[in-house]
This record gives sequence, C-alpha cells and structure tokens, in this order.
Amino acid sequence: MATVTDRLVGSGLISVSLLIFTYYTLWVMVLPFVEEDHVIHSYFLPRWYAVALPVVLGVCLLAAIGVFVGVIIVKDNARKKAKKTS
Repeated sequence: MATVTDRLVGSGLISVSLLIFTYYTLWVMVLPFVEEDHVIHSYFLPRWYAVALPVVLGVCLLAAIGVFVGVIIVKDNARKKAKKTS
C-alpha cells in the first residue's frame, strides 16, 4: 500500500509533469500564432530552445542509460571472473 508520503511525492511529480507539458505545448503549438510584440512572448524562451532542450536532454538520458548498462556489464564480468577463479 502507498503511504501518505508516496502519494504526495507522486502527486507532486504528476503536477510538475503536467505543468511542463502545458508550458511546452503552449510554447511550441500556440506561440507561433501569436504576434511577436505580444506580452506573452516575454514568458517563454526563444523558439530554438524548443528543439535544443529536448535534444540535449535526450542525449544526456541516452548517455546515462549507456553508462548504467556499461557498469552492470563490467560488474557482471568481474563477478564471473571471480567465480571462475574460485
């Protein structure tokens, strides 16, 4: 069963994810149709960040997954060698 802390953390993560999704959706899908001199543009980063940020985050995520898999493989090989010499 989920404790109260687990539910609060889960609700917080969902809220942050929903906020980021809404911001990004407005930024990418709505803002191009709003005039450049409108005040709403001051709340958003320049448009090229809409492509650059996901690309950078994706590369970092893939690198982290690669490092994780590499560490697991190295540890598994070391364990097999230690078992073989015993």
